[in-house]
Amino acid sequence: MISIENITKSFGEYVLFDNISFKLNPKERIGLVGRNGHGKTTLFRIIAGMEHPDSGTVLIPKTYRIGYVRQHIDFSMPTVLDEAMTGLPDDEKDHYWKAEKILAGLGFSVLDMQQPPGTFSGGYQVRLNLAKALVSEPDLLLLDEPTNYLDITSIRWIERFLLNWPHEVMLITHDRSFMDKLVTHTLGIHRRNVRKIPGDTAKYYAQIAMDEEIFEKTRMNDEKRRKEIELFITRFRAKARLANMVQSRVKTLSKMTQQEKLERVKTLDFSFQTRPFAGKNVLSVQNLTFGYDAQSPLIQNLSFSVQAGERICIIGKNGKGKTTLLKLLAGSLTPLQGHITYNPAVVPGVFEQTNIQTLVNSRTVEEEILYSHAHVDRQLARNICGAMMFEGDTALKKIGVLSGGEKSRVMLGKILVTPVNLLLLDEPTNHLDMESCDALLEAIDSFDGAVIMVTHNELFLHAIAERLIVYNHGGASVFDGGYQRFLDHGGWEEEGGGGASDGAAVNGDPNRLSPKKLRQLRSEIITQRSKALKPVEKRIASVENDIERHEKMISDFGDAMTEATQTSDGPRIVQLSQNIYESQQTIERLFEELETLTTDCERQKQLFDQQLEQLGKE
Repeated sequence: MISIENITKSFGEYVLFDNISFKLNPKERIGLVGRNGHGKTTLFRIIAGMEHPDSGTVLIPKTYRIGYVRQHIDFSMPTVLDEAMTGLPDDEKDHYWKAEKILAGLGFSVLDMQQPPGTFSGGYQVRLNLAKALVSEPDLLLLDEPTNYLDITSIRWIERFLLNWPHEVMLITHDRSFMDKLVTHTLGIHRRNVRKIPGDTAKYYAQIAMDEEIFEKTRMNDEKRRKEIELFITRFRAKARLANMVQSRVKTLSKMTQQEKLERVKTLDFSFQTRPFAGKNVLSVQNLTFGYDAQSPLIQNLSFSVQAGERICIIGKNGKGKTTLLKLLAGSLTPLQGHITYNPAVVPGVFEQTNIQTLVNSRTVEEEILYSHAHVDRQLARNICGAMMFEGDTALKKIGVLSGGEKSRVMLGKILVTPVNLLLLDEPTNHLDMESCDALLEAIDSFDGAVIMVTHNELFLHAIAERLIVYNHGGASVFDGGYQRFLDHGGWEEEGGGGASDGAAVNGDPNRLSPKKLRQLRSEIITQRSKALKPVEKRIASVENDIERHEKMISDFGDAMTEATQTSDGPRIVQLSQNIYESQQTIERLFEELETLTTDCERQKQLFDQQLEQLGKE
């Protein structure tokens, strides 16, 4: 068990967290969430002993081993396999098969394992560091954005691997779907403090939202009560016959603590501008063939069309041609054979991973937005900067000092300044935090034009994809249907998919339910959930209405109190004070009931969601 006790960390005047404490218990898998720049990686480095807190302690048992996947590249062995084996425990230094298994799961072929580590791209070198951490079998595995350099099949493999991990895990990732499938607990850094709760991110954010809503309502009621007491004291301080009541309120006022209004948490707030498109067909691809080596084409005789408003996702392993296809569609590359025909009215907006390199380091964020299109003026540039969370003076930061996530937001901002009717997006979620990914998903969902997107994020695939272009079985092909249908009808070749009809067992497993039966069971669970939650949700609505009614009553009593004080109606003042007190007590009781009801509702939702998730794994 690891115990974090009263940790404080700041950089200059900027406080990351203040006097935080939590425990990591045996076999817990904790997802660490929080906005970019709020200290997630710093907390990992403190736990790993790579950085020291300003105050507080980290208590770790003497024999406890921590594995932290480093972004720093430092290899000394002649081959990938030899390098991975350096991570093996001392008593297993010759167990090469363990290293081979993990390397294969992370996308290294048998031939790759015999190559020098330095011949691979930076992404694959980070994967090798991940492999070294996994084979070391530490007591605690710290994973900071492990999916950034993994393709979708490797992400699904490491997901299964970690679900069977016998020790502790702490995970940072922008991929909400990946995190929610793995974690037993969620730990959030929020407002320079931490909160750890059992369950996934949905439960954590629901709890935070409920706590802040209750805090704000309580603060407003307290503030209103404070003003009423201050008004009473001011008006009746000179009245001798009310001296006892005045003195009582003075004491009450001195005991009341004044809560500060919660600072607004900055979030991405944007939408893509849609250019009207009256046609049906956006573009057509006929017999497209391309390869950097003519003898080994990445794309061969690929044909498909894109309709207005359609969502198509391009999926597959890294290095197979997904980004290349997007560049062909964007006109950055010329096909060897075939044709791409655009409707003349199409105006595309393109987000490519490599486009971040086109940003000019000496420019400010505002200047990059300003120079991105001729019609952009300074006011529009500032508005877009604000939408991308570069408010005030932060819009004047130089590109050269920005993080990868901030540069991604600048690239999104450059797309936003021009109305388009086709979005071409290459892994837009990389380097964005979880909340920013949610905002992007909502913006894509609200966009009226067509979308073609490369992504490894399964949450996006389930939410958006209507059709797929799949790099699987040695080439690119079009799959007519969403991502779940793709998984149900064969899925990834590495996972042994084989396809199935509605009435048959899937993948030859007689114990696995057919899609038709799965749909039937899913419908039954959803019906049961509705029956169970409806009474609770109805009572929650009733309690909220009662709270609003009593708050209105207190307001009316306050107005009546003003009139009574003007006429010096002592008995009326006493009665109104009693009425206000009783309403305030009722509101407090209702808030307690609301918190209990909301917690119960979330618990029941989680149980039904777990049933649905388990059904999805059948």
